[in-house]
Amino acid sequence: MSSVPERSEIAAEYKWDLDSVYASDEDWEAAFADVKQRIPELREFEGQVTEDGETLLAVLELEEEVMRELSKVVSYANLRSAEDTRNQEFQALSARAQSLSAEAQSAVSYVEPELQALSREEVRELVDDEPGLEAYDHYLDDVLRMKPHTRSTEVEELLADLSEITGAASDVYSMLTNADMEFPTVENPEGEAVEITQSNFTKLQKHPDRYFRRQVHEEFYDRWEEVRNTVGAALKNSVTKDVKMAQVRDYDTAREAALDGPNVPVAVYDTLLDTVHSHLHHLHHHAELKRDAHDLDELRTWDLYVSLTGEESPTVEYEQAAEYITGAVAPLGSEYAERMAEGLDSRWVDVYENRGKRSGAFSAGTYDTQPFIMMNYQDDVESMFTLAHELGHSMHSELANESQPWQYASYDIFTAEVASTVNETLLTHHLLETVDDPEFRMHVLDQYLERFRSTLYRQTMFADFELRIHEVIEDDGALTPDRLDSIYGQLKEEFYEPAVIDERIEREWMRIPHFYYNFYVYQYATGISAAVAIVERILDEGEPAATAYRDALRLGGREYPLEVLRTAGVDLTEPAPIESALAVYGDYLDEAASLL
Repeated sequence: MSSVPERSEIAAEYKWDLDSVYASDEDWEAAFADVKQRIPELREFEGQVTEDGETLLAVLELEEEVMRELSKVVSYANLRSAEDTRNQEFQALSARAQSLSAEAQSAVSYVEPELQALSREEVRELVDDEPGLEAYDHYLDDVLRMKPHTRSTEVEELLADLSEITGAASDVYSMLTNADMEFPTVENPEGEAVEITQSNFTKLQKHPDRYFRRQVHEEFYDRWEEVRNTVGAALKNSVTKDVKMAQVRDYDTAREAALDGPNVPVAVYDTLLDTVHSHLHHLHHHAELKRDAHDLDELRTWDLYVSLTGEESPTVEYEQAAEYITGAVAPLGSEYAERMAEGLDSRWVDVYENRGKRSGAFSAGTYDTQPFIMMNYQDDVESMFTLAHELGHSMHSELANESQPWQYASYDIFTAEVASTVNETLLTHHLLETVDDPEFRMHVLDQYLERFRSTLYRQTMFADFELRIHEVIEDDGALTPDRLDSIYGQLKEEFYEPAVIDERIEREWMRIPHFYYNFYVYQYATGISAAVAIVERILDEGEPAATAYRDALRLGGREYPLEVLRTAGVDLTEPAPIESALAVYGDYLDEAASLL
């Protein structure tokens, strides 16, 4: 039987090194207590923030001291929680850390309202009086930019206190899907019992045996049907929270509020949707290639993930994947590649799936820690690309942390998804240029096409769904599971026109955790568009373009996201980068068609 191991069965070398943050849970408890003890200090400056430049600087420096340690406390607890969502001790650590974070945010909630009581001229006078404040110029500009959407000190403190509650829908969904839900075991064509999980579902949908794929598809989504009302209620409440919070902050829509945080115009979102919708013929071509490659009378939803080759992915063990990825990023400079290799050797990565482990993959860490990457590595080409993706995030953090002070090291997701996808794109170029095995090359080409399908098209479809379900609540409509099925099913039919859409795939919205992240997913699609443009520039121009890209990564949050990308030579206020990426997708589809 193919089963998922317990965490204790996985070798230490394949687990991340959390001892580098705190040597033990007892050390974490000490740090937790220290932060909690210092939170009252944060409240001592209330009503005094703008007395003079010296006081303002003292406030900001104190906030940094406390928040830097708090970020380590929260990160450690969340990483422990992700290791095994069934472990109640780890869940308790995470819950306590979230509560502590809310308490700290509440304690400093007066700072921005007091700053926003001043004019830009008055803030400039404070900076002139205290030269140390010049390091906070972008931060101060951003605070003043948000002035129309910041409430009184009392309301801001209340909102901070409520952060645990406003995140409840996401927490409930996460615990249901990662800890409580179990999926059926099915028999594969070789007669082996295979346990379906959130992490291996996509891999099983790529199996060459069509009957097996259909069985997995039906068993998986039938299990979701059993929790339909719970997941529907969770998503409805999450969307309602987004809408209400936007109203509290005097935004017309939840989308406007979400995009205003990183200062991204709503027009960027609309341009993405419009451009992708006008190029659905590429996606339809991809679907038709799959139908024709497998000589199918009709393409069904359990055929959408299968490779164009009709074969399962070649085995790519973790060590081989790491070697390929390190070689692929050579165009970004030797220092970049060497640091990535060092990170892989330093246990940045928690590699394999274990029971209870959070599904999917992510990169995390803080200003004062190494990066940490959670994987559920499956020894296939897709997992290799996912590893490259997360290493892009981690290297982004490394360069930003090295180059920026604490207040600017964090960057917005809008730019983060560019860094991750640059790595994927470079990996594709590298493998197609260096690997001779025709089967492996075809799988690499197929994987890159799948990345376009799943990142540029699928995430845009998700973004459209997210927009529509928020509009239902904003128009005082009822967001029931049936309504969610209907909206999702209509989009699925439009995007995958050559396929027969069954009622089970209409439930796919139930298994997407990103719908709880408040207009997050569109950034995957803008990210791949920018990444393709950046890689084309690097491969054409060499080191000057690579330097510009590294400079953009080093900016962290020192500039607004659109300006950061302009440093790398990309302007996402225009449709050109998206159109360029779609053209590349079309060219690779034509190449695949000729090979087939």
